[in-house]
Amino acid sequence: MRTVVVGVGNPILGDDGVGIHVARELKGKVDVDVREAYTGGLNLLDLIIGYDRAVLVDAVYLEGMRAGEVKALSLDDLESAHSSNPHDATLMEAIEVSKRMGGGRIPRYIVLVGIRIEPVNDFSETLSPAVEASIPDAVREVMGLLSP
Repeated sequence: MRTVVVGVGNPILGDDGVGIHVARELKGKVDVDVREAYTGGLNLLDLIIGYDRAVLVDAVYLEGMRAGEVKALSLDDLESAHSSNPHDATLMEAIEVSKRMGGGRIPRYIVLVGIRIEPVNDFSETLSPAVEASIPDAVREVMGLLSP
């Protein structure tokens, strides 16, 4: 089964870059393709087409979770799957458009490993202590999802 793990985020927006940090930790530890994405929507779709399974790792802001909490979510769990560009489609919209147009093969299994952050307002290349401490938990979560 062809699998890709994609860390999503902007590494100069503090905690928003946590997905990139997790992807970097996973490289060499898992026997699947590991990629980094600094964008969402249509561009993110391009990175997962052709795979059977995709695990996305990204910062989320969901009520009821504490900062740094890690949770595996289906795309249906999210009202609007991420797009870091307000001029781009959400991932869910991109998937629907691709299906209607008969585009490339979309993974049958897509899961998002979300790491809860506080809203990002400042430029920074460092993570908050709570989010940085969550990286090993996120790595374990992804590795668990990849095991048979």
